[in-house]
Amino acid sequence: MGRDNSSHSQAFILLGFSDRPRLEMTLFACVLVFYLLTLVGNSAIIALSLWDARLHTPMYFFLGNLSFLDLCFTTSIVPQLLWNLWGPDKSISYHGCAAQLYIYMVLGSTECVLLAVMSYDRYVAVCRPLHYKVVMHPRLCLQLVSVAWGCGFLNSFVMCPQTMRLSRCGRRRVDHFLCEMPALIAMSCVDTVLVEAFAFVLGVALLLVPLSLILVSYGMIATAVLRIKSTAGRKKAFSTCGSHLTVVSLFYGTIIYMYLQPANSYSQDQGKFLTLFYTVVTPSANPLIYTLRNQDVRGALRKLLGGRKGSGQPAGGALEAHMG
Repeated sequence: MGRDNSSHSQAFILLGFSDRPRLEMTLFACVLVFYLLTLVGNSAIIALSLWDARLHTPMYFFLGNLSFLDLCFTTSIVPQLLWNLWGPDKSISYHGCAAQLYIYMVLGSTECVLLAVMSYDRYVAVCRPLHYKVVMHPRLCLQLVSVAWGCGFLNSFVMCPQTMRLSRCGRRRVDHFLCEMPALIAMSCVDTVLVEAFAFVLGVALLLVPLSLILVSYGMIATAVLRIKSTAGRKKAFSTCGSHLTVVSLFYGTIIYMYLQPANSYSQDQGKFLTLFYTVVTPSANPLIYTLRNQDVRGALRKLLGGRKGSGQPAGGALEAHMG
């Protein structure tokens, strides 16, 4: 694995969508709208989960962390993307590129594990409702979130230095709109088998293992829900699980497709639009899919905006809080 120390002082050029100049202004408007939706939606969830005592439950603790991740994840990418889409300057400094890669990988990896933690929370709420408060105590919740963040930092600290130190023989053009690992590896002019092997192993650990835990959790939830005698109750439960699985599918599907394939088979054009989807669109949809459909959140919003107060019932029932 070769290193190119002279490249540390050179700026990279993010080509992005520069080969489609007519598309850039359309993308600028769309990305800006989705970014504003992400800021408003996720900020509202964080504020409500801190402000309303009824939302001081493990479910909303994890959702608040997810919203914080989505805010930081999108903000680490979108401002640079908007700048590149708006004007002719597509450059980013070497250290700026490295910082974006570090932050991007920390937050993305953390979210993968956090989604698995959230599925475990729902499993306990649905399958062991009488023991929910005992099992999901504040200390365990904090430990689970700490594990998720720890996995994110570990992945970034292992892969980012190896990726940035690859020799690129003076190549500065990154065929992407951000400094992403597959695109940077594809630029290298040396053998990248070792780096790709590390990326694959960590990808399996941080993508397939959490995804397997999510599927197992939802499988157990489905089994428990099928035992519910009420048809309306089963329909409501499956509808809620379907919403969560939709977000998981959107997030994991694109990332697994991109990161668990060899860099030499990586399609740049396809990768750009897939990355645009899970870095811009998905974070803006998460508040709606995860929480804004929930009765407790709607009640907290009405209370915050000075409207009619909700029924006053706390989000205490574990099954109700997770199926509302």
